[in-house]
Amino acid sequence: MHARLLSAPSTAAAASSSSRTSRPRRASSWRPKPRGPVSAPPLSLRAARASMQPAAAPQDGPGGAPAVRGVSETVVGVLGGGQLGKMLCQAASQMGIRIAVLDPLQDCPASSVCHEHVVGSFTDGDAVREFAKRCDVLTVEIEHVDAATLEKLEAQGVDCEPKASTISIIQDKYRQKTHFSNFGIPLPDFVEVDTLHSIEKAGEMFGYPLMVKSKRLAYDGRGNAVAHNKEDLSSVVASLGGFEHGLYVERFTTFVKELSVIVARSRDGSTVCYPVVETIHRENICHVVKAPAEVSDKIKKLATSVAENAIKSLEGAGVFAVELFLTEDDQILLNEVAPRPHNSGHHTIESCYTSQYEQHLRAILGLPLGDPSMKAPAAIMYNILGEDEGEAGFSLAHQLIRRALNIPGASVHWYAKPEMRKQRKMGHITIVGPSKTSVKSRLDDLLQRNMSNPTKVIPRVGIIMGSQSDLDVMKDAEIVMKNFDIPCELTIVSAHRTPERMYDYAKSAKDRGLEVIIAGMIASLTPLPVIGVPIKTSSLSGLDSLLSIVQMPKGIPVATIAIGNAENAGLFAARMLARNDQELSERVAKHLEDMKGMVLETAERLEDLGSDEFLRRKD
Repeated sequence: MHARLLSAPSTAAAASSSSRTSRPRRASSWRPKPRGPVSAPPLSLRAARASMQPAAAPQDGPGGAPAVRGVSETVVGVLGGGQLGKMLCQAASQMGIRIAVLDPLQDCPASSVCHEHVVGSFTDGDAVREFAKRCDVLTVEIEHVDAATLEKLEAQGVDCEPKASTISIIQDKYRQKTHFSNFGIPLPDFVEVDTLHSIEKAGEMFGYPLMVKSKRLAYDGRGNAVAHNKEDLSSVVASLGGFEHGLYVERFTTFVKELSVIVARSRDGSTVCYPVVETIHRENICHVVKAPAEVSDKIKKLATSVAENAIKSLEGAGVFAVELFLTEDDQILLNEVAPRPHNSGHHTIESCYTSQYEQHLRAILGLPLGDPSMKAPAAIMYNILGEDEGEAGFSLAHQLIRRALNIPGASVHWYAKPEMRKQRKMGHITIVGPSKTSVKSRLDDLLQRNMSNPTKVIPRVGIIMGSQSDLDVMKDAEIVMKNFDIPCELTIVSAHRTPERMYDYAKSAKDRGLEVIIAGMIASLTPLPVIGVPIKTSSLSGLDSLLSIVQMPKGIPVATIAIGNAENAGLFAARMLARNDQELSERVAKHLEDMKGMVLETAERLEDLGSDEFLRRKD
């Protein structure tokens, strides 16, 4: 059903909309008019028509004031009903917020969960205008909408968030780059091209490879092509539709990582930023998102600052995704911005206190912005991309889903798209866990990467000794790790006899997944917490070892425990890890209760037996 089948609003409805109030009248004339003899419509049309019926307005409350049934009585109109719209509707449902969706597909993903689905195109000006009469605020889940119509609607008093000016800027990637450049946002070098001569000149200026991009309708790798030399230019331009399609070029950016920051801005201009994440692409389509990104605090602050400044240069409220490049020389360059919830923020549903979808609703409705911080220490989002066409693709996707149901901390989101195509986003799986190492391991299990060595577990604690003579002491720390089910490694690293090995061990520890080291003298070589265990010696009974640890210079912290007490070092490491690991925290708490029980049991036996009999039985 196309929006043009919907009749124009009645005269009374038009008059009502001209004097727009906070609760516009829903015109019953939005139902399609029957043509010819009336007969029962086919089921597909019946379902579509039923979904277009406006819901009954809530009854007034005490004193004639409008009755509020949810967080807000504002009806949110969303242009687009894809997977982002679906997850936006799911968040709205939890808050009692009604969402109407405009999408041309009768069985679009959002159709099953929205309050109302109007079948019509979000690029059709007439459909958008009629749809706006049913809503109190308009927003988008896709930026390829009719921005010109939104601009006219804003001039008539329709509330659009983010603003039409922002949508217009984002739709044209060259205009987007020019806009951010004018506000001092760091970008790859770029220039517009409209002739073969101009693009050849750009190649001379930027060098090769050269990134050539379409200005409009470019996403998920579409509209981008690389010219490796001057001879490639003609074919690359032709593959993108020619210069008349609108092209520009960028200096090819050699990046270390692709990062993303979700920024939310409320109606009052206040902003909050989600933790920086790393995105990994397959064939230019986002495939994996790691949260938080494994970059330094300095890079996180810089990325957040660039993202926040970019969004402050735009107009309107909502959630925005800022895609960034981290270069080899630690620069942050803006790649592009999406004025809506984004693939790189899917993980927030399970991993953050406020999901990006709830946050978008809060922002456009003028509600207080929620806490964007992570409630789980680590998360990985894996996109379910079509591996094959049709039923074969569905079968492969469902095999992956079934495996996900056996993965701890995994949540499946299936978008229910009716058609399967290669590389099409069909759903996603988010895995949350107590550490980055654990979620990576669970993703490997999901993808069956550990099939060759299913028993391999990445250690979280490293226990190192200067020589094998220390083993009698240090094995107690290993026993504690095993009792708490904490993966660990035990090895010999001598600072005097194998200094290179010590250096390599310390430098690689964090990247290998270690989180705590039980050792002595390597704290200056690693950012990880180090717990020292003074070893008892024959000459000074370990006092020399203790003093060497507690007298580390300022800026090189090392925790220490009693001489020869590696058990306490293990317990201390367990408590450190338990701060961000609920399961481990429960095991640590149980250990404390067990010790308490042992003491009470011993006290009871002493009281029952008396000291002499107690000591005799103890012997």
